[in-house]
Amino acid sequence: MARKTRGISRRAFVKSAVAIGGAAALSACLDREGNPDVPSGPEDLSSYPTRQHAWNDSLMTSDVGNVMAPKHHLLLPFNYTGDTPTAAERETVEATLQSLEHAYERSHNGLLFTMGYSPAYFDRFDESLPDSVDLPQPKALSSFEEPELEDYDAIIHLASDYGHVVLAAEEALMGDQEALNGHEMAASFDGIFEKAGRRTGFVGEGLPAEHQDVDGIPEGNPVPEDSPLYMGFKSGFKDNQATEDRVTIQDSPFAGGSTQHVSRIRLRLDDWYGEQNHEERVAEMFCPFHAEEGLVEGAGHTLGTDSRVAGECADRIDEDARTYGRVGHSQKMASVRENDKPIILRRDFDSTDDGEAGVHFVSLHRGIGDFEKTREAMNGEKQVEASPAIKQRVNNGILEYMFVKHRANYLLPPRAHRALPSPAP
Repeated sequence: MARKTRGISRRAFVKSAVAIGGAAALSACLDREGNPDVPSGPEDLSSYPTRQHAWNDSLMTSDVGNVMAPKHHLLLPFNYTGDTPTAAERETVEATLQSLEHAYERSHNGLLFTMGYSPAYFDRFDESLPDSVDLPQPKALSSFEEPELEDYDAIIHLASDYGHVVLAAEEALMGDQEALNGHEMAASFDGIFEKAGRRTGFVGEGLPAEHQDVDGIPEGNPVPEDSPLYMGFKSGFKDNQATEDRVTIQDSPFAGGSTQHVSRIRLRLDDWYGEQNHEERVAEMFCPFHAEEGLVEGAGHTLGTDSRVAGECADRIDEDARTYGRVGHSQKMASVRENDKPIILRRDFDSTDDGEAGVHFVSLHRGIGDFEKTREAMNGEKQVEASPAIKQRVNNGILEYMFVKHRANYLLPPRAHRALPSPAP
């Protein structure tokens, strides 16, 4: 690690340390970040929200009001080591998660996390999940993808603006660190969960540009410095994200929870940057009208809180298919709304796992059906029929540049049931 610190920025080094993981990376990351004074959580956790996924009030917002994602992310899938959870195991898991909450403030400056459980986890029980919980097994969602369908029992999503925080939390979860931010860990997952993988990533202006020397990004450093994501444009516009209320389960013992889809997507951006100019990329990311009118400058920060594809752009999608021979990704997504409001909340991030440019797509919804409906719109089957110039993966939004490698579905129970829940807690 020490040899790599020369000639790279602090944020690039921290991202690399998070990707590597382990005690040595944690130590180096702490040294590089200057061992900052990270705020602790309260002793009394009763004021914490019922919803695990209620992050927005704890995140920064931009000058125009868009919620800003934490910079560093870690997804840890787990398999449960037992047959059926016991009361003692549930107490241990809850004590572990509460230790994280005591150690770090629930914010971007501290630590945000969710704990989710898969259909495979719930299959071990005699009871079934209530009908109001829409949690099917993952499946391929287009004719042109062959993803690995994951059946891990659980997953935890850790996020913070400090790389060392997610690294330290990972070490503590597995019993490899006895204290966290000056707080003793009351328990760990050791002996209850086995870590089944490790996925890392980042979001933020400049981070993709500093990490474009990977497979999937062409030579010449094409990723703009002001872009928070590899494809050169910002996302997460306030008016294009579902509210946390909209993605919250309303009924059943899991009321206050949510469902989560997690995909691993490989990016191939040689043609995106090599064959398309800025206007053409705008047309395929947003819509042809945006490109024609020059509405998107740079990464799109001037659009404010709304990408402006809902309404006119979404309504004219079939006309655009015939007129321009292409349609935009956001234009297709805007066609999937309820009462003119989005139905999924995205919390995805870019990645260089395995030396490849990629996206870990993390989305929240009241039921997995909302995600599947959104993905169906992204496939653009109707637009393929509307114009001979549009193929299943050509001139059809950004499908040409994205390859889904893994899919998984999870239930995020409310905090009261997040420790090894039964289907009828």
